[in-house]
Amino acid sequence: METQTIVICPAARAEKYIVRNLLELCRYDYSEFNGDDLDDSGFFGYTYLDHYWTEPGRYPFLLRVEGKLAGFVLVRQLDDMDALTYEMAEFFIVRKYRRQGLATLAALAIFARFPAVWRLHQEAGNLPAQMFWHKVLARSPYHAYREWQLDDGAGIAQEFIVS
Repeated sequence: METQTIVICPAARAEKYIVRNLLELCRYDYSEFNGDDLDDSGFFGYTYLDHYWTEPGRYPFLLRVEGKLAGFVLVRQLDDMDALTYEMAEFFIVRKYRRQGLATLAALAIFARFPAVWRLHQEAGNLPAQMFWHKVLARSPYHAYREWQLDDGAGIAQEFIVS
């Protein structure tokens, strides 16, 4: 198999519908772990999607491989922190492009764009996501790593500094 490259581009307002469509695929995958249901129109929805084009500190990205859509990333700045802190609000790679190292490259590139404190969260039952993020963080040039169980028992979180 030839080596493919993943390209990360900010999602323009005119591309919001693309992110919305990909979010439905993402939320479908997550529903196995978080128990979310479709609404009466057959959508999962995403409450904060519009905010990524109207509020500061929110950054939507589209991922492409060989010019084809491969996923998206939503990054948001957390306001209530002592230090500049970002959260990987959503991270999604289409199944076709998984297990090729492309998602790891995308995650590391996103971290590098925003040197600061980072937080990640995964649902308790989402073992594939937990394993993925542990693998990514093993390759990340981070400092001050810590991991903890969320208070409500709904999952785990990691925090680290990318400089």
